[in-house]
Amino acid sequence: MADSSFDIVSKVERQEVDNALNQAGKEISQRYDFKGVGASIAWSGDKILMQANSEDRVNAVLDVFQSKLIKRGISLKALDAGEPQLSGKEYKIFAEIKEGISQENAKKVAKLIRDEGPKGVKAQVQGEELRVSSKSRDDLQAVITLLKNQDFDFALQFVNYR
Repeated sequence: MADSSFDIVSKVERQEVDNALNQAGKEISQRYDFKGVGASIAWSGDKILMQANSEDRVNAVLDVFQSKLIKRGISLKALDAGEPQLSGKEYKIFAEIKEGISQENAKKVAKLIRDEGPKGVKAQVQGEELRVSSKSRDDLQAVITLLKNQDFDFALQFVNYR
């Protein structure tokens, strides 16, 4: 019988991020505590730019955006937000959406699967993703459970289970 396998990836649906950003923008424009503080959120190239006239307000914009991401099922580990920076009279936060598993992180995950996973499970690094294969589907389920219980500093999704 052929080996069963699945891929471990770290991807974010760009459309879902867009939707969360639009919802956050709408809430910011309507909320009373954001009136008159110049609060805004928008794409700036590949990054997301949040602005307001005080550090507290710009952090509140970030909180609103994070809550919208959570509601849309996007892990906050995929969001890399910087510190508020003073630019003229405004505070700005630049945030980036992280995608892909770095070689270093992929090696950590593969080592964890080798050390703590069931015997006979193989993990191969393939670019920015990891392919895990085994003869037993139960072993693959055990690996998924093992990885879900770990706290990595990047988001993981399991795809192409076959």
